[in-house]
Amino acid sequence: MVAALSFAGRGLVRPECVLATEAGDLFTADWRGGVAHIFPDGSQALHAATSFDLPEGLRPNGIALEADGRFLIAHLGETEGGVWQLDRAGQCRPLLREVDGITLPPANFVTRDAMGRLWLTVSTRVVPRQDDWHPDANTGFIVLDDGRGPRIVADGLGYTNECATDPAGRFLYVNETYGPRRLSRFPLTADGVGARQTVLEFGAGTFPDGLAFDAEGRVWVVSIVSNRLIRVDPATGAQHVWFEDSDPAHTAWVETAFVAGTMLREHVDRQGGKSLRNASSLAFGGKDLRTGYIGCLAGDSVAMLPMPVAGHPPAHWLY
Repeated sequence: MVAALSFAGRGLVRPECVLATEAGDLFTADWRGGVAHIFPDGSQALHAATSFDLPEGLRPNGIALEADGRFLIAHLGETEGGVWQLDRAGQCRPLLREVDGITLPPANFVTRDAMGRLWLTVSTRVVPRQDDWHPDANTGFIVLDDGRGPRIVADGLGYTNECATDPAGRFLYVNETYGPRRLSRFPLTADGVGARQTVLEFGAGTFPDGLAFDAEGRVWVVSIVSNRLIRVDPATGAQHVWFEDSDPAHTAWVETAFVAGTMLREHVDRQGGKSLRNASSLAFGGKDLRTGYIGCLAGDSVAMLPMPVAGHPPAHWLY
């Protein structure tokens, strides 16, 4: 299966999050301070921010594509976060820096759903954030802005990562990378979300990060460290590891440190696979939505893999 991988783009810096469109464009977060754009013909450009009020620079983690072509960026600073809006000329302005009377900590992921609602995840209130890479992590939260003002709608989560509403529009799904290491979901309500439900708690070597839905309603979860792509049936919680590119010794080393509460940045920064460099994100793309585009924390390109089932088109698919 690893032999089926191919790659797009070059010289990218920390392409943690990847987006694909029907037109064949790929966009990735890029720590050169903006969004990398890989065109259908393979050429590329960097939409770099040229104006912003951030002394440490713009650190895009999650990104979202707006209907007018601008980007939303979840800023993963060392001590502060928020959502920033970036246009293709480089103009960058803050969209959301405070919520419920607090300055937003480093932000992990931002997205808009099919209804236009903005969802933001903050992994942890702990500074530095790597001090919360342990089994007791529980300070992550989710922000919703549905036109009635941004507010925290879910709290006490284990290192909140990517989130997405399901194709039926019934639930918000979210990965909790540390703490209990689980895929959770929240029923969507008129006021926001209902009580958290556990879809699946993952076992040794799985650290859930990115997620995407396929055309059959299954959830695909991407695990950092072990480079696993896991297909989950949300109705039953059944999981199938469809792809893995990992070094068992490396995965065991990280797992031991996590369980002991001694996990450090070096455990995440090292490459644990033969080809994938710490997989963190999955986007379905291609004309038939049967190509998987994989973003990697330590990568300098986007991995591509033929998928066994078509993906569900995301809200930005036709932009």
